[in-house]
Amino acid sequence: MGVAGSTGPVMDRDEVDRALARLGAEHEAIETSLLALQDHAGRRLLEGAELTGVTKERWTSAEASITLLWAYFDAYTDALRSAREIRSRRRWSSREDLVELTGLLRGEAVTVAGSATAMANAPTLHGASRLSEQFSLVTLVDRMNDLYASSLDMVVAADAVWSALPARIDLLAAELQRTRQLAHSVGVRPGEHPAGDDLERITRTLSGLRERVISDPLAFWVPAPGSSAPGGGRPDTSTYDREARALEDVRREIEAVLTVRQDAESRLVKLRDVLSRADRTLAEARSARGEVLAKIAATEVPVVSGPPTVLQEQLAMAAEYRRHAQWHRLSPLLESLERKADDELLRARESLTAVTAPLAIRAELRGRLDAYKAKVARHGFAEDSLLVERYDAARRMLWSAPCDLRVAEQAVLRYQQAAAELLGTSVPGPRVPQDRREEQS
Repeated sequence: MGVAGSTGPVMDRDEVDRALARLGAEHEAIETSLLALQDHAGRRLLEGAELTGVTKERWTSAEASITLLWAYFDAYTDALRSAREIRSRRRWSSREDLVELTGLLRGEAVTVAGSATAMANAPTLHGASRLSEQFSLVTLVDRMNDLYASSLDMVVAADAVWSALPARIDLLAAELQRTRQLAHSVGVRPGEHPAGDDLERITRTLSGLRERVISDPLAFWVPAPGSSAPGGGRPDTSTYDREARALEDVRREIEAVLTVRQDAESRLVKLRDVLSRADRTLAEARSARGEVLAKIAATEVPVVSGPPTVLQEQLAMAAEYRRHAQWHRLSPLLESLERKADDELLRARESLTAVTAPLAIRAELRGRLDAYKAKVARHGFAEDSLLVERYDAARRMLWSAPCDLRVAEQAVLRYQQAAAELLGTSVPGPRVPQDRREEQS
């Protein structure tokens, strides 16, 4: 929208003609802008909406401004028409005509009448209690510019929010509905699973958000800092974005539950196998413990505990959840059971290793004794009386029950020392701890 000329002395004909041409161009530009505002989709939506909050307050003011804008424009049109009629009286305007034209084009010769309501609600109107005002064309155009800018800013902002948020909320609500159906199919329901509660909360939030956006769009408008252009800013989508992220988290959790439904049987089979292997290993450890106690003397053998019944109870519970399609409960239980089953198998293997350690030591001593016997035989000392005596003593200790490992190792070392003296080699140190009972305890 244009700006009128300035005041001054009596205008000559050329100045009048130039002013009328400029005013005519401004009139056309103003009319185009007002018609565009009148047809703006945002304005039509505002007229038909049940508004609340800040939008209602600003629309009441904007409606008054738009009404006043048309009143100003009509007065501007009448003043321009009168000036054109005076100028068209004569080809060469008289001084009286030029004086009248100067007063009309530069003076406060335009009277604007309007309703008290419209003038009171217009935000930029001064002296709002009066029912009419006198303006120069310059002041009138400035006033129209101010009213137009504030009205357009409000309309554009509301339209931008309505264009951005409701459609996105509807799309998210459709995704929410699909997620709710999927959640229901796997047993994720409010009050039974946190994800079900989250879905209920997201549903309520989105419903309330859409209602507020429709009735009060300007509550979700963030003006651009330092911007004076109408509609400068952006819609506030923070609430929508937060709920969209929450729905994505729920969707991923439900997909994990779906994966459990697909893999539940194979995971349960694997769990049973791991726990069965742990039980067999513990049984082997208990059997080995009896053998060690019978065959090895002076050794503390760790006690082997039985399989934990709680894991079998939880496994039975998992199978029950699967039979009743309670996937949301099965999912965390399977994850916990898988960790515990692996730990149980590791514990069983460690128990077997700890229990059978004395038998392994005895087997190592037997192997070492026979290896040295073969070595001395290769060198022709198999019939040496000292070696035969020490070999027989060590062998009786290692092949009799119960076997004292410490005494047996000393016997093996004595045989090795005798063999080493004959062969001219060194003998390694003892391998059996001097007090295995303390180490095992």
